[in-house]
Amino acid sequence: MTDVDARGALLQQIKDKAVVHGKVTLSSGLEADYYIDLRRVTLDGEAAPLVGQVLLDLTDGLDFDAVGGLTMGADPVAGAMLHAAAARGRRLDAFVVRKAAKAHGLQRRVEGPEIKGRRVLVVEDTSTTGGSPLAAVEAVREAGAEVVAVATIVDRATGADEKIREGAGVPYLFAFSKDELGLD
Repeated sequence: MTDVDARGALLQQIKDKAVVHGKVTLSSGLEADYYIDLRRVTLDGEAAPLVGQVLLDLTDGLDFDAVGGLTMGADPVAGAMLHAAAARGRRLDAFVVRKAAKAHGLQRRVEGPEIKGRRVLVVEDTSTTGGSPLAAVEAVREAGAEVVAVATIVDRATGADEKIREGAGVPYLFAFSKDELGLD
C-alpha cells in the first residue's frame, strides 16, 4: 500500500470507527459534542498497521530510535510504529511512560528498553490541550532522553500545538486535523 493509500485508508477507518457523537467531558476537563475514541482504531487489527505506517511517514526525516508516551493512549501507537518500522527494515524501540513511578520493583516511570542518552519521539493518539504529551516529555527528559518531537494521530485544534511548542520546545506533528474528520 502506498503512503497516500495508507493515509486515506486510516482517515476512513477513523471516521468509520473512532468518531462518536454526543456530549462528553475530555481528559482536559473540556466538554465536547463528540469524542474521538482512537483506541477503536489503534487496537483494531485492520487499522493499527495503518497507524504505524502513517506516523512513520509523518515523522520521516526526524532522527529518533525509540517511540512512546503516556500510557494508555500512546502505547498502541508506539507498538504500531515499531512493527511498521520493522517491516521497513528499521529498528525502532518502544517505551511506556507511567502516570506515576512504581512503588515497587525498579520504581521506574519509563518502562521498556533504556532511553537514557537516546533521541526519542513522544506520541499520543489524540491531543486536545497537549497535557498528556507534555507529561510524557517531562518524564522522558528526567530519564535522560532527548525528545525530538511530539506526534499524534488526530489534533483537536484546541491549543496542543502552541502548548507543546512553547512548553516543551519541540515540534508538534499530527497526521489529521479535526477538520479532515469533518468535525467542528
